[in-house]
Amino acid sequence: MAKQSHLVRFNFTGGIISPGYLQEILEAAEAARVEDVRFGLRQQLFLQVPYKNFDTFETVCRQKEIQFHLDLSAPNIISSYAAAGIFITDSWLTEGIYKDIFDTLAQPQLKVNICDSRQTFVPLFSGHLNWIASPHPHYWYLYVRYPGQTDTWRWSRLIYTNSIPQVSAMLETQILQQQNPASLLSTTLDCISREIDRELELPAFHLPYYEGFNRHDNQYWLGIYRRDEVFDVAFLKDICSVCLETGIGQFYATPWKSVIIKNIEPAHRKLWDYILGKHGINVRHAANELNWQVADHCEDSLILKRHIIRHFDTADVRTYGLCFNISLDMGKHHFGSIVIRRQENKHRSKLKYLQRYDVLYTPDFNPNTHQLIPYRSEVLKEHLGPYIASLCRHYYEKGTEWNVLQEYVSGQKAIPVDINSEKTVHQCPSCLSIYDETAGDAGRGIAAGTPVTALPEDYSCYICETPVREFTPVALAALTVPLT
Repeated sequence: MAKQSHLVRFNFTGGIISPGYLQEILEAAEAARVEDVRFGLRQQLFLQVPYKNFDTFETVCRQKEIQFHLDLSAPNIISSYAAAGIFITDSWLTEGIYKDIFDTLAQPQLKVNICDSRQTFVPLFSGHLNWIASPHPHYWYLYVRYPGQTDTWRWSRLIYTNSIPQVSAMLETQILQQQNPASLLSTTLDCISREIDRELELPAFHLPYYEGFNRHDNQYWLGIYRRDEVFDVAFLKDICSVCLETGIGQFYATPWKSVIIKNIEPAHRKLWDYILGKHGINVRHAANELNWQVADHCEDSLILKRHIIRHFDTADVRTYGLCFNISLDMGKHHFGSIVIRRQENKHRSKLKYLQRYDVLYTPDFNPNTHQLIPYRSEVLKEHLGPYIASLCRHYYEKGTEWNVLQEYVSGQKAIPVDINSEKTVHQCPSCLSIYDETAGDAGRGIAAGTPVTALPEDYSCYICETPVREFTPVALAALTVPLT
């Protein structure tokens, strides 16, 4: 079928969305009879504007001074800003520092990532210029990737925050002029920098559950994911209205094509419950549906994803700690522990049932590397589910080579227990680990003194991931006393 619409793109720098600005975009969309929109992998917004209504859309945008793009010449700057304060704690990279960088960066022609190294929510190396916060306050690692390539090169020095705009502009000019990577990396920069005294250390990948209502301090944050990637214009307008009415000045697009709203006061939660109910929005999808990177505006990829997830559900496949990437175009950069790639050089039949796929995975199942290890090739669509489930089992078999539970139990032997204590703790029924309200869980951002009733809805046992709602209260004196 011939194309009947323009694909219009709006960039939200760093994923930050102003409710008032988005409301104006949505009003322009309504004027052009657009009923739904989509968010993209680089935290941007897409609209399909029918040709016959495009003049109206363009006129409204011009009146409201709204800038949009019809091509990919101005890619969005993405960041881990949305994760700050909820998935990242105790970092020198504050929301204010992010904004200082965004305010001074010119609109790039290359993909730029601004990320905290301590998070696994936003891909670190999916850009062409990848700025990653170092342990030294205000100093950054820089990893360069040329367009159309998968290899990245690390800059030889750490760059100071205030020099990011200058260095980004200089490197973009030289990369677009096709300067050789070796000569580019040997360029002497006139900027504030320091020696690299340690290699970049990345945390083990874990995609936090980013959907639904979640407690944070004395407020809530809300994550909204849509299975078909489609957000109704009317629903987003209601989100903007509630934000403006309750003093929420910004919310966030994520690289998982979802949105996150922070700083929801408990007294305002009923407003959010109302609009979710009004539009029939489900906010508790299975975790194995949320950890996918699927190309923007690719219905074939979504169909393939749904097909594999159905097998996961039927076979009860565990996918925690993994993320998946569907790549139907060869040569594209991927972010995923397991990659499903359509073969382009063979079986060029238009009959989809004849198409074949390769299943690949990354070393140690680390999604932040470009290296891929072949697992199966020439796979029919019907066989993808079983093969990928087998690869998931391989991941967990590797992980159980180190007996975490045994090491944990051994460590507890040195901890004295007051058998006369009348204190109550909450115990996991599966592995018998405990949650102690007086101690909290500092490693996961839970402050000491946090009662079990105030834990986030997605809190679970850190050993076996049993949900906290299944924990049982146990008198401390009734626990088995560890040997000393």
